[in-house]
Amino acid sequence: MHPPMQPGWIDAPHGRLNLSRLVLESGEAIEDFELSYAVHGDIDDRSLPVVVALCAIGSSHHRLDFLIGEGRALDPGRFRIFAIDAIGNGLSSSPSLLRRQPRLSFPRFTIRDMVNSQKLLMQHLGIETVDLVIGASMGGMQALQWAVSHPDIVRRVVAMTPMAKTTAWSGAINHAARLALQSHAADPNTYPDQLPNRWESWSAIMQLLGARTPQHIDRQFNGPDEIRRWLSDRTRLWLEQGFDPLDWIYQSWAYDGHDVGDTPGFQGDTIAALQSIRARTLIAIPPLDLYNPAEAGRWAAQHIADCELVELLSDAGHQVASATDPAAASELNRRIAAFLR
Repeated sequence: MHPPMQPGWIDAPHGRLNLSRLVLESGEAIEDFELSYAVHGDIDDRSLPVVVALCAIGSSHHRLDFLIGEGRALDPGRFRIFAIDAIGNGLSSSPSLLRRQPRLSFPRFTIRDMVNSQKLLMQHLGIETVDLVIGASMGGMQALQWAVSHPDIVRRVVAMTPMAKTTAWSGAINHAARLALQSHAADPNTYPDQLPNRWESWSAIMQLLGARTPQHIDRQFNGPDEIRRWLSDRTRLWLEQGFDPLDWIYQSWAYDGHDVGDTPGFQGDTIAALQSIRARTLIAIPPLDLYNPAEAGRWAAQHIADCELVELLSDAGHQVASATDPAAASELNRRIAAFLR
């Protein structure tokens, strides 16, 4: 079920790809597989370039709405934009949704499995070439994976705050957030009365300490009391959204295990995988990122042949690729539009 609309979100027609099963790279399969997506622009106008817009961990097809609209980088009058919900986000097939493989019986999946399901959607829609794959955070990681897995299909990639291989630091952040949600129970729904406290602990890690910088927090809040009120408000918002914590945990496992070097044919060589990318690429990073280190994005850019690195002058940290910092959002719109021209 679609969560309640939020300020800044753009309503758009929705679609679903239905498959009897999706075979994962582990050899397991998701039965009765469904992939949710939204479409911006005229889906029937084959003259328009195709954009695949990807969501971050714990987010939906609305994640890149700050880039979509008339006069923005992704103008629906100029592109057909397919904003795709990743496996495990509560709209596409997820542990919280499947009746035949509910909750912890749901098979674990990878970021490559997400990309493979998105490629199947393009095939189903009769789309042979993707003019742009774009995403932030886990979406940026998927975008780089698209370029490695399907070099003959992807023409351009925009990866914001990405990693080609998940760092130990990022994995530590995810693990702390999982511990906050699980509280020693494998399935967070074991004690549903504790969910508000668990989401508040998770929010402190994922939406505050990992997502922003000390400078941004000090500028945004007047002191600890205001931060506590903000966390209470964020917790209430997440509860209203109805996002299942087990879905986030599954996505975080995929996040932790990601390395484009594990793509078949590269034998774990991350550099060789990045060097295989043929798509024109733009990587955008902030000066400081306390979730996906900026150094990881900079390192990936060094190994992609045709890559433009954009370092945004913002203290928003990992939230730089969002509407959190209006100046950074405006600059991203401008730089991406120029890149696409």
